[in-house]
Amino acid sequence: MKRVLLKLSGEALAGEKKTGFDEDTVRGVAKQVKMIMDEGCEVGIVIGGGNFWRGRSSNAIDRSKADQIGMLATVMNCLYVSEIFRSIGMKTEILTPFAVGSFTKLYSKDLAEESLASGKAVFFAGGTGHPFFSTDTATVLRAVEIGAEMILLAKSVDGVYDSDPKSNPDAKKYAEISIGEVVEKGLGVVDGAAAVIAKENKMPMLVFELDGKDSIARAAKGIIDGTVVTV
Repeated sequence: MKRVLLKLSGEALAGEKKTGFDEDTVRGVAKQVKMIMDEGCEVGIVIGGGNFWRGRSSNAIDRSKADQIGMLATVMNCLYVSEIFRSIGMKTEILTPFAVGSFTKLYSKDLAEESLASGKAVFFAGGTGHPFFSTDTATVLRAVEIGAEMILLAKSVDGVYDSDPKSNPDAKKYAEISIGEVVEKGLGVVDGAAAVIAKENKMPMLVFELDGKDSIARAAKGIIDGTVVTV
């Protein structure tokens, strides 16, 4: 593929600790992204904030404020992962939909396009910049804006199942499923707002396990080890 949007979950970057960062995991991601970029693929990246904060799990504070904390968690994640990328010789850019001092640059489609074309890994931090929208929505929105060929969803499971494989050993894994079926069956690959944008803009996704060997590199080369979500 020539251009992809990679979505990483915050929890996946935390490894077995489930919180904060696991440097070996992040460095492994960096090496794979460098590999596919060296082969000519342009890569945009969105990272969730679940290794620090999940706004929807808090009932004690206002939802808008909880979501703002979550947005800042994604900024911290992108700052850290970007530095690991740079430590192995990659060029990066971090874009946010709101000003974060000199830490990031303000998002614009033109700047994103220029950065991708110049060989930088571009991090889209801060979600959409608005409460009530998850990083799922930000992922699909940015993928559509930059004209990505596909969204690569790196998760803690190796694809889409008809039920939770962690609690149901008989769960069935889909090799391919439409975004409409995902919504209809309530499979939770992405949230409803993200699913609508993906369907309307015909943006396919590939769901795979981050921990698989060379999983990101294989996904970017079209080697399907997970589930293809069609539109």
